[in-house]
Amino acid sequence: MRKLLPLLLGILSPFVLWAQKKPLDHSVYDGWKSAGERSISNDGKYVVYAVNPQEGDGVLVVQGIDNGYKKEIPRGYLARFSEDSRYLVFKIRPLFKDTRDARIKKKRPDDMPKDSLGIVELGKDSIIKIPRVKTYKTPEKGDGQWIAYHLEKALPEPPRPRPQPDSLTQINNLARMADSLVRVADSIRNKANEAKLKGLTVLQAPKKENKAPGSKPAEDPVEEGTELVLRNLVTGKEWKFKLVNEYFFSKEGNVLLVETSKKNSDSLSKASLIWVNTSSGKSDTIFRKFNDAKNYAMDESGTQLAFVAERDSVAKALTKFYKLYHYKAGNDSAQLRADRNSNGVAKGLTISPDYNNQFSKDGKKLFIGLSPIRKPKDTTLVDFETAKLDVWHYNDDFLQPQQLLNVAQELRRSYVSVLHEGDSKLIQLGAEDAENVQLVDEGNADFVLATSTKGNRVSAQWDGFAKQSAWIISTKDGSRKKVSDNIRAFYNASPKGKYIVWYDWKARNYFTYNVASGAVNNITKGIKLPLWDEEDDHPDDPPPHGAPAWTENDAALLVYDKYDIWSVDPDGRQASVNITQGTGRAGKTEMRYQRLDPEERFVKNGQSLFLRTFNTVNKYGGCASLVLGSGQKPSVITSLPNSFQAIQKAKNSNRYLVQKSSIKEAELFWTDNLKDFNQLTDIAKQQDAYNWLNVELVKWKMFDGKESEGLLFKPENFDPKKKYPVIFYFYERDADGLYNYRAPAPSASTINIPYFVSNGYLVFDPNIYYKNGDPGESAYNSVVSAAKHLAKMPFVDSTKMAIQGQSWGGYQVAYLVTRTKMFAAAGAGAPVANMTSAYGGIRWGSGLNRQFQYERSQSRIGATLWQRRDLYIKNSPLFNADKVTTPLLIMHNDKDGAVPWYQGIEYFTALRRLNKKVWMLQYNDEDHNLVERRNRKDLSIRLGQFFDHYLKGAPAAKWITDGVPAVVKGIEWGTEVEGEKKAF
Repeated sequence: MRKLLPLLLGILSPFVLWAQKKPLDHSVYDGWKSAGERSISNDGKYVVYAVNPQEGDGVLVVQGIDNGYKKEIPRGYLARFSEDSRYLVFKIRPLFKDTRDARIKKKRPDDMPKDSLGIVELGKDSIIKIPRVKTYKTPEKGDGQWIAYHLEKALPEPPRPRPQPDSLTQINNLARMADSLVRVADSIRNKANEAKLKGLTVLQAPKKENKAPGSKPAEDPVEEGTELVLRNLVTGKEWKFKLVNEYFFSKEGNVLLVETSKKNSDSLSKASLIWVNTSSGKSDTIFRKFNDAKNYAMDESGTQLAFVAERDSVAKALTKFYKLYHYKAGNDSAQLRADRNSNGVAKGLTISPDYNNQFSKDGKKLFIGLSPIRKPKDTTLVDFETAKLDVWHYNDDFLQPQQLLNVAQELRRSYVSVLHEGDSKLIQLGAEDAENVQLVDEGNADFVLATSTKGNRVSAQWDGFAKQSAWIISTKDGSRKKVSDNIRAFYNASPKGKYIVWYDWKARNYFTYNVASGAVNNITKGIKLPLWDEEDDHPDDPPPHGAPAWTENDAALLVYDKYDIWSVDPDGRQASVNITQGTGRAGKTEMRYQRLDPEERFVKNGQSLFLRTFNTVNKYGGCASLVLGSGQKPSVITSLPNSFQAIQKAKNSNRYLVQKSSIKEAELFWTDNLKDFNQLTDIAKQQDAYNWLNVELVKWKMFDGKESEGLLFKPENFDPKKKYPVIFYFYERDADGLYNYRAPAPSASTINIPYFVSNGYLVFDPNIYYKNGDPGESAYNSVVSAAKHLAKMPFVDSTKMAIQGQSWGGYQVAYLVTRTKMFAAAGAGAPVANMTSAYGGIRWGSGLNRQFQYERSQSRIGATLWQRRDLYIKNSPLFNADKVTTPLLIMHNDKDGAVPWYQGIEYFTALRRLNKKVWMLQYNDEDHNLVERRNRKDLSIRLGQFFDHYLKGAPAAKWITDGVPAVVKGIEWGTEVEGEKKAF
């Protein structure tokens, strides 16, 4: 027996540990940590990553991979390695508590706690800290020596303490002052009496003199800049610049451009642009006396600068005209290159102050913008005598709500134009009917690609997209050649500009336009496997499988079917080749090329391509390699029960930083071979004290006989002999996320799965497969069949099952409670209740009309309201509200930008009229999904209370029994439950 005791304890210990673990509660959210920003140094020897709570102070960790070096920087963020991998630069936030206290005290922005800057020499312990730093910048490339940082406004100097005299001295000083004041008063009194005796008036204060005619008015005050520091990281030497507004480095860091403001108290100071040569330390003022300068562009070599500036207007001028200036290293100053009167600028246009100017890669072309001269507002009109309205017109390209949302963007609209080196004529490329312009071959090509939706915008109201036309436009003379006309496509140029390529959604094939010959070819017609998503079940043309990639010199285009990769001749002459040789399809594994070098524009023969893999059966994630042009099959590197996110490769070594996740963890690892993973973080230890969750893939047959799959979440202390309540959460199809990590977090709209599972629930997320015209019954076919399947499991309490969803999921919940009585409770967030009224509604977040959603998209009716009125009524929960028996909790917020708020109101008032149990949570000034964390916390509490009451028999919170009357709004919240502690 004594020998058996240790064995029994060993067997029972996991169960004892489970029994000791506590369930998650709402208090864990703020402190729950996750990996944040991360990067790997160019040499692959160091990594930096942040571990942050959801609310509070995080930590930045810099860690050596080979040398055991590790340094933690509290509150560090926005970290960047120097290009030479010797330094790490980052910002440091103030303490969360200090910022919170300042917000409570409603301090002014200038008085809020400010960030600091930190600099670490890698491998060393010391940190250089610089307080009150707004921003910092480092060159994109270069030798890694330079950083510039911009300081906040200097704090006012405290008054100098004056030496305090002793008490006897103070008394003597006061006596002398009193005596002096008496003598002055007597003197003034005597003088006044003398003046009266002589009949003179008493002296009066002189009147202010008027300014001389023609004198210059005082200049408008400006927002003064603050100090900028340029620092050499290696030597520690610094250069300081006063009154700085803006600054940036050239790509290689050989130049720093500094924009300074004038000083309001100094009439002689003027705004200036300073060109700083970082190698020599020499600073030259290249431009002065301007009101505003912006949209700086520097060429690849850092020897040319272009910008727009305005010099002539007063601050409050209604119309300001900007001019284009150009500077070349070695010149004395920036020179005027173009204005609204320049050759090539059409009447009614001017130099745009809003376009992001850019040089071609070779520096021979400068691309700028022209914008329409807008009619200024008539300031003589009186506001309270002027009508305010929106005029909707049937011929408008866009509905008024969309126009109003995009009015600022439209006012900034620019038409791309080009200036050639040594030529003063400006050539306009973009126009009203060629509004989108792409540079080709990084601007080196002698043409651009232009597209337009003009003439097809009205039909986007119901199609959900606007057909596009495309042209190539010569940068030499602005002449056009038509590429394709009025099709649904997204056009792109090949890297070297030999071809324009697009996927035609209707034809379901890729097409190219040969720039040299003008020939248009269907280049994938020989591929017999679908290049589109075969599982897409919207009443629309399906999308393609991912974005294509190009090989060197535009020799071939790489496209995808569901599983494999094809190499396609861009002229369509040679047969397409399956370069993964069917490996993906044979293993039911999707293979996709992932670019690890952000500057890579094409792939080369002989290059080892990194392929992301995903097995559609077991949901394993992984990667493979394929040597392009070798004729060999791809080599699987790893395939694991994990999901992989944010894979980063060191620029100059074969070392990787990757996040590898499962339901148990989401940790960071480094690896040299993508097989052996070395763990960097141990964030999952925060779960050790809590009853965590497991997940398994469940398959079943739906009512229509087809197989479906879903995710069943169980608590870590799951006991198959117990009966568990079940919540079915769903949207569309989530089963591919089997190995995703799920963190406890306050709810933006849906149940937090870890919270509910940790508290003794099962959660099931079923895939839903749709039949067009029957979205409601499709949900019934999937969800209710899943519920019946789970109800047969011995550990499921079939009398305590509930459903919950948000948006499209909320609609499906609202529908399902009209079709079945098997659920004890339901939660519907932002549900569409009445498709007939929602059909003509507006998505206020975008200004779009909702018709496309029913005819072409997620709502899956596939016809207009007038063609199939019966389907709109059949699929609308409102018309069967009388059949509802399930207690229903609705959340619908009054600033919902996706589903009109009145949809929730329609359903609530109908159910209330029918004497059904229904509640609606309306968070004030909140969107479709909750944004404010305070509201997310509140919703989390209410979801827990609602389902605990109906599925576990817990006492009802006051808001469930009595509501919250408007007279106590903001005083009481109704979340109290007798005998229960506060959740936060």
